[in-house]
Amino acid sequence: MFHYGSGNYEAFAHPRVPKDIEQKHAYIMGSGLAGLSAAFFLVRDAKMPGENIHILEKDPIPGGAMDGWQYPLLGYTMRGGREMDNHFEVMWDILRDVPSIENADYSVLDEYYWLNKDDPNYSLCRVTEHQGQDAHTDKKFAVSDKAQEQILKLYLTPEKDLENKTIEDVFDDEVLDSNFWLYWRTMFAFENWHSALEMKRYMQRFVHHIDGLPDLSALRFTRYNQYESMILPMVKYLEDHGVKFEYGVKLEDVQFVIREDEKLAQSLTVKRDGKTETIPLTENDLLFLTVGGLVENSAFGSQTEPAKLDDNLSDDGGWSTWKKIAKQSDDFGHPEKFCGDVEKTNWESATVETLDEEVFPYIKAITGRDVLTGHVVTGGIVTAKDSSWLLSWTINRQPQFRNQPDGHALVWVYGLFTDREGDYVKKPMRDCTGEEICEEWLYHIGVPEDKIHDLAANHCNTIPCMMPFVTAFFMPRQKDDRPRVRPKGSKNFAFIGQFAETPRDTIFTTEYSMRTGMEAVYDLLDIERAVPEVWGSAYDVRDMLKAAVHMRDGKPLTEMEMNPIEKLAVKEMLKKVKGTDIELVLKEYGAIPEED
Repeated sequence: MFHYGSGNYEAFAHPRVPKDIEQKHAYIMGSGLAGLSAAFFLVRDAKMPGENIHILEKDPIPGGAMDGWQYPLLGYTMRGGREMDNHFEVMWDILRDVPSIENADYSVLDEYYWLNKDDPNYSLCRVTEHQGQDAHTDKKFAVSDKAQEQILKLYLTPEKDLENKTIEDVFDDEVLDSNFWLYWRTMFAFENWHSALEMKRYMQRFVHHIDGLPDLSALRFTRYNQYESMILPMVKYLEDHGVKFEYGVKLEDVQFVIREDEKLAQSLTVKRDGKTETIPLTENDLLFLTVGGLVENSAFGSQTEPAKLDDNLSDDGGWSTWKKIAKQSDDFGHPEKFCGDVEKTNWESATVETLDEEVFPYIKAITGRDVLTGHVVTGGIVTAKDSSWLLSWTINRQPQFRNQPDGHALVWVYGLFTDREGDYVKKPMRDCTGEEICEEWLYHIGVPEDKIHDLAANHCNTIPCMMPFVTAFFMPRQKDDRPRVRPKGSKNFAFIGQFAETPRDTIFTTEYSMRTGMEAVYDLLDIERAVPEVWGSAYDVRDMLKAAVHMRDGKPLTEMEMNPIEKLAVKEMLKKVKGTDIELVLKEYGAIPEED
């Protein structure tokens, strides 16, 4: 059984090689971040021979949802984007040992650290309205005292009491109409009907970054798109160590032997080149299963065609495979909780390639920055507050692809409400071609209406992507709806990825996927090294005080609305701590004014 640890003692230790590791084989289903991370830890820490590790991937390329690709006759596509946090402990543990593709003398972490140190991320305009005008949210959360009480109550409510509850069950319009919720929902893609339990986890996980939420200064980004910056270096590292990648191999089912006190994966049924085959497993083999799929059924459109919403769970799809597996044990999760209502789990993105610099003046008017300097441009997403689609967009450092033509820029656009009629294009986003989505975006960044069509049609190429299950993991749930990384009694298998459950971290992050890969390997092989503990800001009084004061837009906590009895209690408390370190900490973080 693995254990958690913090500090350098175990983080810097090199584990001893597990007994008979050279006789074991590993089968990893899926080559997303979770699968690649599991393979990495098998190589680096378990010292499993690379040729004993088989990564089976149904697609022709690795990466899963961490994509970035130029399709012939279509264009550049980025289905999503990833923001990283300085306390993604597992992620940095991996990337410090993965050489950079551009210069093998330094690591991907070195590359990333220097980039964000020299060019720190922050936004000069987080929210617009009225066709590209600054909405002047002015880095304010604008939450009332009543809203603050609701947020604090959620923060302190045990997870058990939040099972199957929605965000609307715990927040009313005091929160949902605030700048805080606008910042939050558009940055993390939360909807009002999503899980209150997941919302609580996010608030606790990132409480140390509350102050950076209004201007996105809490975030860090890679140099290029996530595929080229993260996936390719990891794949090269694994290939250099002999790991076998097998593409076009689709998992159909897993056969288990389930007894009262143990569960054993006995064989895999896969489809390879259209033919079904069985891969037998022994207790000495290890199986790592990526189940579910946030980009399952995703579909690209084009400049002239909409991206189709495909909610069909075919027999050979990832969700159907999980359903087959789940029927064999209640410990294998309940996929129907996540994939049963695409109207609550879909949103659509689009990649806009500007073919010249005609759009750049309108971008600069909002961002305050030139587009092609190679430095931060938007500093994260810009949200059009009055967009009926709740449209957000971002331009990361250019170029986003190494082969991107000079003078071109790539813009990532997404809308949370794909079923609502647009403000300029009078159609739901899901029914729009790439050109029409571009027109809607141009409208919301302030392009004059008589220029919109020409710019979208002749100066941009836009590729939409509909993702029916992209926020499926945010659906309200209860304990055990997601299978634990290593289910009770497992002898030779583990679940990994966004739909495996590790109770200490937050889904929809790169860290979560990588953490499940680490926990799976460390648990199954009893690796003599701790899994890094999730950063403990949720238990740090300094971080909590800082967050509370920033949530109040800098106003001391003593200025909250209180009845006479509450005011008297606070006054007495301040008398008791006067002259102590407690008073100094309260003053240092602005919880009480200096004169108190």
